[in-house]
Amino acid sequence: MKWEGRRQSTNVEDRRGMSPAGRTILGGGFGLLLILALALFTGADPLQLMSDLAVEPGAVQTQQSAPAPDDDIRKFVGTVLADTEDVWGESFARSGRRYAPPRLVLYSGVTRVPGGMAQGASGPFYLPADQTVYLDFSFFEQMRRQFGMRGDFAAAYVIAHEVGHHVQQQLGLTDKVHRLAGRVPQEEFNRMSVRLELQADFLAGVWAYHAQQRWDILEEGDIDEAINAAEVVGDDRLQESARGYVVPDSFTHGTAEQRRRWFLKGFRSGRLSEGDTFSIPYNQL
Repeated sequence: MKWEGRRQSTNVEDRRGMSPAGRTILGGGFGLLLILALALFTGADPLQLMSDLAVEPGAVQTQQSAPAPDDDIRKFVGTVLADTEDVWGESFARSGRRYAPPRLVLYSGVTRVPGGMAQGASGPFYLPADQTVYLDFSFFEQMRRQFGMRGDFAAAYVIAHEVGHHVQQQLGLTDKVHRLAGRVPQEEFNRMSVRLELQADFLAGVWAYHAQQRWDILEEGDIDEAINAAEVVGDDRLQESARGYVVPDSFTHGTAEQRRRWFLKGFRSGRLSEGDTFSIPYNQL
């Protein structure tokens, strides 16, 4: 991926080197390696598990050190986030709306979030409560070791997917889905979660289309990197790896094939209007 030399977002907060104390929440969005594994076995709502698996105050000791230097990771993350700001800002403006970009917190190990703490091992995630993407970049090394996720563009896709959740929040879709928790059968809520996640994959593809048109960011193999990243966190892949079989009714993110297909659909069309995952019959997603 060609990313050097472009604008970097001012909405990145670098907390690497800081380890605050507090109530630790094991949770995430894109990765959900621990939370999702538990949800797969229990059929529970991953959002509820984030709260249920909290460690009480005092479990993490306060320790602060100097912030990390302005290194290539910070520059890469800042550039990708700036690209999403430009793409979605223009997209919203074309329909007469204003895009309020999210913050991105870059951290290492553990960081404070509204209501507690989050651990980087759970993967990158978007938190609607403070409209912030949380990212421990060591997640990508973990995914490389475990699942073979490689390349700058795979990381950019993950960031764009989480920003896609912010776009959904700006459009009012996230709240509509989350309000269903506890009000509909778990299977139905899981299906709504799948629709939300597949749309975020589609939005990551739309971002990639416009970023390529505007900045010519892609190099050979980049799209394959993104497709691999989308596929390795498909529910079927994760369930098969965790317990040797799959339970479709417990899916919350979509299959590897669905995630690949919706990302590619966004990348090939570049049109937000083609990403309505909520009006399509579930068996046709």
